[in-house]
Amino acid sequence: MAFIPRQFKYKKQQKGRFCNKINNISELNNLKFGSFGLKSVDFGRLNSKQIESMYQSINKIIKKNGRVVLKIFPHTPVSKKPIEVRMGKGKGNVDHWVAKIKSGTVLCEIETTFKSLALKALNLAQLRLPLKTKIYYQK
Repeated sequence: MAFIPRQFKYKKQQKGRFCNKINNISELNNLKFGSFGLKSVDFGRLNSKQIESMYQSINKIIKKNGRVVLKIFPHTPVSKKPIEVRMGKGKGNVDHWVAKIKSGTVLCEIETTFKSLALKALNLAQLRLPLKTKIYYQK
């Protein structure tokens, strides 16, 4: 499952500003699709490969006992020039896609009745990510 957009208006983008703003906290704490969630504490960028790795590790444990909903998608292209190319001659080709993550963003949600299974899956998913994350659930 490739996490890249099907259509985009412009092939390459500029990086843009990246500030650590926390969105409306009451909105972020509410889980909409599941009873367990993984929330970022840090801010940064997640690669499409990292998101896919997180998704696969959760699915490997949950299997048919629950449902996983990803709340993020990599929309931003990152370009890179080939190795040993001289300066100039325009911008490089798109190398990979990233999702910009602000602190307090819900990364994924799990809907299951087995609490121990969900916590085990989210702990494994935390190891796959370069950001600090926090597991939380609705009571």
